Amino acid sequence: MKKNIVLFALFVLPIVAYLFFASGVNSFTKLPVITPKIADFGNWKSLNGKKVSLDKKITVLGFSGSNILENRGNYFNLNEKIYKRYNGFEDLQFVVLCPLGTENEAQKLVDALKPFTDVKNWNFVFASPEEIQKFYNQLHLKGKLNDKLGTSNVFIVDKERNLRGRKGGNKDQKEEYKEGYDTFHPSELSNEMLDDFKIILYEYRAALKKNHNATKQL
Repeated sequence: MKKNIVLFALFVLPIVAYLFFASGVNSFTKLPVITPKIADFGNWKSLNGKKVSLDKKITVLGFSGSNILENRGNYFNLNEKIYKRYNGFEDLQFVVLCPLGTENEAQKLVDALKPFTDVKNWNFVFASPEEIQKFYNQLHLKGKLNDKLGTSNVFIVDKERNLRGRKGGNKDQKEEYKEGYDTFHPSELSNEMLDDFKIILYEYRAALKKNHNATKQL
């Protein structure tokens, strides 16, 4: 009996493990597109005055609403769980779309983050309420902005301006469909978002390797 158990452990379990992980890699080497080819930002002012674009960048996109400081804990969660871990990648940016008139609050938030992290890839972009709502509408998402034009969710947009997430087979099954990641819950950032973010990076690393391009940092 013991001999059979040993033989099973030595020969059968490794094969089962290989098949399991092989199927997993095949299933998760592409993160589905939720909304293809979303519009780029307009000619909107950023906090540091530079032009911010979604083109050729992996973007973590958020919508602050007019009560930025009230929700500062959400940004600290995102900063700790995702931003600080991947801030060194040159093709990555974090962009928060804010209503005009909230520039001072956004600056206070950036100043609060500075003691903990390099804030160079935190980008706060300002637009009118009408422009923010129009931009959000074209994302064609199930979730909606609140009455202050904000949401605690952030979204992953790839270099081709495709919004990515978990599509699944049925959008009514929440465990299979995910269009955004709730920054209010650190565990969701540490688990679902981190897993999906790694898939995006894997995609681009694989593409760079295929093209024999070793100069990129991704």
